[in-house]
Amino acid sequence: MKLVSYLKDETDQLAALVDGKLYDMEHLHPDLPGTMAMFLHYWEDVFPVAKHGAEMVREGRIAASKGIDPATVQLLAPVPFPSSCRDGYAFRQHVAAARRNRKVDMIPEFDQYPIFYMTNHHAVYGPGPVRCMPDHFEKLDFELEAAIVVCKQGRNIKAEDADQYIGGLMIMNDLSARRLQMEEMLLNLGPAKGKDFATTIGPWLVTLDELESLEVPAKEGHVGKNWNLKMTCSVNGKQVSEGNLGDMDWTFAELVERASYGVDLHPGDIIGSGTVGTGCFLELNGTGKLNDPAYPEQWLQPNDDVVMEIDGLGTLENKMVPEETNWSILKLKKMDAAS
Repeated sequence: MKLVSYLKDETDQLAALVDGKLYDMEHLHPDLPGTMAMFLHYWEDVFPVAKHGAEMVREGRIAASKGIDPATVQLLAPVPFPSSCRDGYAFRQHVAAARRNRKVDMIPEFDQYPIFYMTNHHAVYGPGPVRCMPDHFEKLDFELEAAIVVCKQGRNIKAEDADQYIGGLMIMNDLSARRLQMEEMLLNLGPAKGKDFATTIGPWLVTLDELESLEVPAKEGHVGKNWNLKMTCSVNGKQVSEGNLGDMDWTFAELVERASYGVDLHPGDIIGSGTVGTGCFLELNGTGKLNDPAYPEQWLQPNDDVVMEIDGLGTLENKMVPEETNWSILKLKKMDAAS
């Protein structure tokens, strides 16, 4: 099932996408919650009811006239108000390429345990415009990823059990202001301002039952579900990236295990996969320069359209819109005392 949040009467409304139309939860069953937050909170009780309601739509037992064309409403992030947002580092290809491009060895710890960072869960957006400050356009980058949402509370969850805590998959764009990110991380802390301004997810949450036919085994030595899903990113109509979710080395189940160690995970927590191989300009530029020192760097520019597509998960489109200001925190840097 595909679960969609959209703007209705100035608030978020949860619907199911069935045969190309949106059906509010109340049309599938009068007792279903109308927001994603409540739906996730009562997931084990309400998901079967909603799934049955979607089947009734397909069978014609719920009037098609109740459906809404998604093109006529403003889609929100499928999880409009996540309780937290973590982003993983699960694709070995991306990590190895990025380190090779910096002419440093692959870090052996990558194969020992999965890692993640916490980002700003109040800056998670859906399809549509993304507002960027001038400093964000100093090497603004996309990152092609998928993400999960946690659908029940848990703590110290073992990877073998973790898939039952996953409500579904969605596309994620972990937008990155590389100039800010690189300056901060010279101090061995972060990423912070290079990441906290925007992460986009959408266009809908696809529940795992709908992806069963696309499951593939986890990599050798790993535990949990994985999926054969082609991933692409285009900028202004030109494809710049292609990968596959099945190339994840660390699974979402293993990320859940790591994230929940000594910590309660809650319904509404989002966990991203990290960037797929070739899935950002930072990696692509580095590879290009390694092969040709004259390779022209690419970065996202004001009003660029970024379109991400993942098989089975839909298409997420965002425009990078500049804020009308000249305000810059880069200009606040203190000068070297010796100068």
